[in-house]
Amino acid sequence: MSAFLQARAAARVVALMTIVGLCASGTAAQPAPPLPSGLDLDLQLNVRLDGPANLQADPQTNMQFAALGPVEAAAPSAPAAPDHGPFGTIAAHNGAMSAKWRGLQPAIQLEARILELCRSDRTLCPPAAARFLAIVETARNRSGRARIGEINRAINLAIRPASDAARYQVADVWTTPLMTFATGTGDCEDYAIAKYVALRGAGLAPEDLRIVILRDASINQDHAVTAARVDGEWLILDNRHMILLTDSESANMTPLVALDHQDGVRNATAATPS
Repeated sequence: MSAFLQARAAARVVALMTIVGLCASGTAAQPAPPLPSGLDLDLQLNVRLDGPANLQADPQTNMQFAALGPVEAAAPSAPAAPDHGPFGTIAAHNGAMSAKWRGLQPAIQLEARILELCRSDRTLCPPAAARFLAIVETARNRSGRARIGEINRAINLAIRPASDAARYQVADVWTTPLMTFATGTGDCEDYAIAKYVALRGAGLAPEDLRIVILRDASINQDHAVTAARVDGEWLILDNRHMILLTDSESANMTPLVALDHQDGVRNATAATPS
């Protein structure tokens, strides 16, 4: 199969790779919804690849949107102290949520390749990818809290809130950043995923990022946010607020599970017992 046909087939995976989430629902797994009406994947993700070389990541770009595979096992060493995440979460064994998060990674990795091509030749760049990449590149020119705030603000403004029931006629699905930007709509987990990937592309280390599913006592609903660590503090990126709060300032939030990236594999973390 030619590189062009491979890319077209993979682009369809981006649209079809959806995953059930917990944003204000907690429902059981649902089948992937049909594509949004009128969405032409060949137009939205019309990427021309002239050869396999174009699929190689450029190490100089530092566009670390997703790990492309597991690393080799390291030599045994003394156990490290627990790396406490936002809201005091600590690493836990893989579970169902971890498997679901990893299941979304092939589509995210494909989108990383599309974004690499956009950087090398903007004529190959689909509109959704161009909009997303512009946010990432603007954020890369900032540092510290300003970088985090830029991602939070820009993605909050780029996506209109909409429920999955209204868009897809199912209770809850997760979509990749370019699919979210292609439709211009999303709910809390779609914002969170887009911010997580954008922050990776903007230069944040993977160990300083989480997607957190939590219980918001103020509205008595489950909710999804992105957490980013800067200068030892976990900042919470919420689609409902432009302001950045730390996890310690988010008193109404109780973590249910956090999703992170370690050694090329996304793992679930669980809240520290109280």
